[in-house]
Amino acid sequence: MLAVYETQRSALPWASAALAAGAFRLYRERGGNKTAPLPDFFIGAHAAVANLTVLTRDPAPYHSYFGRLKTLGV
Repeated sequence: MLAVYETQRSALPWASAALAAGAFRLYRERGGNKTAPLPDFFIGAHAAVANLTVLTRDPAPYHSYFGRLKTLGV
């Protein structure tokens, strides 16, 4: 079980904005129909910039947009 009280919350780094925007642009170029960036783009960009690992049930989309991002599948 995830120890919720041992996790940290940090502010979204400015450096991740361009990375999230690039992922969203790629999503749209691939035929995505959402008109606003998806939360996963901000999560993935933040983790990539801060060298963090993303805990997810489906790591494939993260790897599709953030190739070197570390993920931990559950």
